[in-house]
Amino acid sequence: MVKINIDGPYDFDRVLQRLSIDPLMVIIQKERTVKVPMYQEELPIVITVQATGTKQEPSFQLTSNANLTEKEIHHIKNIFQWDKPLQAIQDHFAKTELATIFKEHEGTPLVLDFDLYHCLMKCIIHQQVNMKFAHTLTQRFVHTFGFEREGVWFYPKPEDVAKLDYEQITELKMSRRKAEYIIDTSKMISEGELPLYKLHQKPDEVILKELVKVRGIGPWTVQNLLLFGLGRPNLFPIADIGIQNALKKLKGLDQKPTILQMQEWSKGWEPYLSYASLYLWRSIEPQPEELVK
Repeated sequence: MVKINIDGPYDFDRVLQRLSIDPLMVIIQKERTVKVPMYQEELPIVITVQATGTKQEPSFQLTSNANLTEKEIHHIKNIFQWDKPLQAIQDHFAKTELATIFKEHEGTPLVLDFDLYHCLMKCIIHQQVNMKFAHTLTQRFVHTFGFEREGVWFYPKPEDVAKLDYEQITELKMSRRKAEYIIDTSKMISEGELPLYKLHQKPDEVILKELVKVRGIGPWTVQNLLLFGLGRPNLFPIADIGIQNALKKLKGLDQKPTILQMQEWSKGWEPYLSYASLYLWRSIEPQPEELVK
């Protein structure tokens, strides 16, 4: 068992509530736990993350059937962004028009997807479909081509997806074009043409410039990868409908704000635009009692 203490505020219960939207997550709300699949070298392992503290004095324990090394512990810390103190961000937004939202959702961190490849596949699958169906499609993809350990589902690896036929993806009720995006992108990753796991070394604008050259990856997908795959702190996807609707609600507007309005409002939210995005999304998502399984 590994015990970890971090600076508050950090609301792990809200983390679990938000994660529970994804049917692939193995969460026990009452025990305040989530199970994280990952690899120790080539061996699939499961780490149970449990909150043992409070929002203001957060603490956690990690348990696994494997002997955890610093590498796995660091990966967990990065996923849950435990090394990114939220108080400075909270103080920053207390002086802005987002103060009410940040007070209501105090301690909500930017939690990353468990793996960068998982994040990219989710982004591609989620393109141009509603959230509920997107999660259903992702679940079908993982259940069909991934595998299960200790009650937790592992995504297939890119080299395994690269070997699939397009028809195997379309049988899951995805379009032929989306099947091509999924398999062709996985081939590029497995063959080293797209060095996905080296992207963290590059700045946002370089990643955007490189990835939009890949068929099936547009700005929306890259922004989501930067946010939820790499945890970049200063992204504001202006074209996102959810953010537009959240600002419409916050500002009491009759119609969605214009790009110019959003650009002007967001100037005061830097260098934490990603958190502004997260809290705006959170402000229009289902309430906690609707998210508990």
